[in-house]
Order: sequence, then structure tokens, then C-alpha cells
Amino acid sequence: MELTSQKVRLTNNSQVQQRPAEVLTTSQQWLQQPARLRVRKALFQIHLWVGAGVGLYVVLMSLTGSIIVFRNELSGWFPMERLVKLHGNLLLGGTGRLMNGVGAMAVTTVCLTGAITSWPGLKNWRRCLKIRWGSRLAPFNGETHRALGVWCFLFILMWGISGLYFSFPQVFYALAASVDPADKYTDAILFRLSALHFGRFGWSIEMFWAVLGLVPAILAITGAFVRCRRISYQLFSSGQDNLIRQQKRPSYPKGLSGGSEDHQPVVER
Repeated sequence: MELTSQKVRLTNNSQVQQRPAEVLTTSQQWLQQPARLRVRKALFQIHLWVGAGVGLYVVLMSLTGSIIVFRNELSGWFPMERLVKLHGNLLLGGTGRLMNGVGAMAVTTVCLTGAITSWPGLKNWRRCLKIRWGSRLAPFNGETHRALGVWCFLFILMWGISGLYFSFPQVFYALAASVDPADKYTDAILFRLSALHFGRFGWSIEMFWAVLGLVPAILAITGAFVRCRRISYQLFSSGQDNLIRQQKRPSYPKGLSGGSEDHQPVVER
């Protein structure tokens, strides 16, 4: 009886060990374990390096945009026209407007890839909305970057798309003509889009827009900190790996290097 029960136990154990692991579909992985998806990893790299490339540009657009919200109020004691041109075409005319279009594309790309890579899965979805105020600098910086990006996603996407409209209006007109040939809604929608860009809906909205306009600059700065920390961690890890490999190499007595030339057979003449 004892031998039989042991055989049954061994059989059950072998069945458990041989049972194949549950294979998740792409949609299930996205809902449960999004960090393991290769697409997400690729999008994170795009978000990382495109964000690094336009960091200073975003800070400049963010600061100047927040100021020119009050263009009419400040025009009496500040040269606002020059600041408006800096925001609109980088003081470079048509070339600067084209550069602004490229920058708007980059901002839109960073916004969309950031929204996708910030998703932590169904179990932890609340995590991307909160900031732990008492945490250390590095976690606090990362949580601030992620939470601000999630909460302000629609605003940043709107600024990216409206920036594209200001730089390439003919493209938007062509697309609108294919959807709305009678031009019933196009003008009204594009007018609203340009008004949304600057928050021209009364002084209270302008105040809110001026504060909200600083969010892209904060995201650029916190993102730079995240990138620097990530790169320094990778460099440190690679250095530690090299050190471990060197320590694992066998040591030989003085005069022996461990090479094949030290182990040649001695032939007597």
C-alpha cells in the first residue's frame, strides 16, 4: 500500500510538472502583464529617445505659451510680439514654422507612446494616477512624471495636434475637404482648435491654461531625470557584471597564465 501511494504521488507530481504554462493572448497580456509585451518595450524606447530629443524645445514652448496666454494684458509693458514669434516660428520665419511642425509631431508621438507605456495593468491601474508625496526623490520624480502625463493627456495631445495645424494648415484643409466637402463644420472645428490652443475663453480659463501650460515643461524635466537615472543604472550594472566576470576567472600561480602555451607537454631530446 505504501509503495502504491508513493507511485500515485510521483505520477501526480510528474503531471503537474509536465502541465504546460498558460499561454496568454496579446489582449490578455495587455490587461494583466503589459510590461512583458515586446510592442510596449519598443514604444517605451521611442518615448524615451524622442522625449530626450525634444526636451529643451518642449520647455521653450511651454514657458512661452503660458506667457502669451496673457498677450493682450501684457502687451503694454512687455514686447509680446517678439515672444509670439518665438513661440510661433522660433524667430526663423517659414523655416521655424516647419521646425515647429516637426516638434509638434514629436510631442504628439511622445504623448501617445507615454499613454500606452504608462498602463500598468488592470490590477494596478490606480498606481499611474497617484503620487506618494513622502517617497524618496527618484520614485517621487517617476510617479510625478507618470501621473501628470496621465491626468493631462488630453490637453497635451490637443497642443500637439493644434501645433500641427498651425504649421501645416493645408494638410488639415485637404483632410477636412475629403470628410466635409460642403465645409459645414470644418471652419468651426478648426477655429475651436486654435482657440483651445491658447485658452481664449475668458480670464478664468486663461489663468487655468497658463498654469496647465507649464505641465509639458515639468514633464520634460522629470523625464530627463528619469532618463539620466536609467542610463547611469545601466552603466553601473554593466560595470558590476564585468567586475563579477573578472572575479570568476580562475587564478593561476605566478608564471602561469592559464593559456594553452603553459600546458604544452615536455619532450625530452
